[in-house]
Amino acid sequence: GGGGSPGDLLYVNGNGKVGIGTSNPTYKLDVNGAILASSGMKSLGGDTGVYGQGATYGVYGKKGSSSTGNFGYLGSTNYGAYGKSFNITGIYGEGPTGVHGKSTSNSIGVQGDGGTGVYGNGTKIGVYATGGNWAVWSQGNCHVTGVLTKSIGAFKIDHPLDPANKFLYHSFVESPDMKNIYDGVVKLDDKGEAIVELPDWFEALNTDFRYQLTAIGAPGPNLYIAEKISNNRFKIAGGKAAMEVSWHVTGIRNDAYAKAHRIKVEVNKRPEERGKYLAPIEHGFPESLGIGYAERMRIKTEQASFLEK
Repeated sequence: GGGGSPGDLLYVNGNGKVGIGTSNPTYKLDVNGAILASSGMKSLGGDTGVYGQGATYGVYGKKGSSSTGNFGYLGSTNYGAYGKSFNITGIYGEGPTGVHGKSTSNSIGVQGDGGTGVYGNGTKIGVYATGGNWAVWSQGNCHVTGVLTKSIGAFKIDHPLDPANKFLYHSFVESPDMKNIYDGVVKLDDKGEAIVELPDWFEALNTDFRYQLTAIGAPGPNLYIAEKISNNRFKIAGGKAAMEVSWHVTGIRNDAYAKAHRIKVEVNKRPEERGKYLAPIEHGFPESLGIGYAERMRIKTEQASFLEK
């Protein structure tokens, strides 16, 4: 009933707050002890849907058996949010920012383990990343289905002569075509000729061949391609007996995927991109004129607003 003494199991104070196991309720319903809800729990309105604080789990939910169910919790010393599913999705988020993770140290904001660690599917961008040092760091192989665009490409390795103290960079070889490069060294026979054998997939992959020959050790002004590539081989002639010749052949990719997705060398910017730049600062313009700048600022604003709640 209403009122009650401090020893009552149910206590209602003058402000309409209800206490169970406590005589000093601080919320509309204040329970001192465990709660069992056979039909689940639902919260409407307010800034916080469900809030929990505990030594092990802040919020813990489980569905089904251990082999098919799902569970998750929020608020531990190791995880801000943790979800596990034996079926499909560990943590699912929907909204302007589906899942947001923030680390207060140099550790991990969002981590995913499983067959697919992190999966993104968006109408514009599947996964968007920015970083102080690296936007994306991939420890292992990386596969891209589609076109990979970049401003600069290079490999980076430990320097062969001073691996403990230096790195070595090399830029990629670029071309407006889907060009493949092949080379080698061959020794000419007694007639000053040689047959160069190529892989059995060579002509299936390539077309539109280009050739270059260089004599090694002595002049070879008469070197020439006696027979063009056919049946995955070509013939060199015009050299001296036992001469070494360096050969260089290029071809344009002619496989089914390449033919269906030729790279357009010159492309007009879309109306919303005109007057903006991939590298505005390098062109002498402010960062605010960068393509994608407004979207990055919108995401940062949404994240800041979320964290303030």
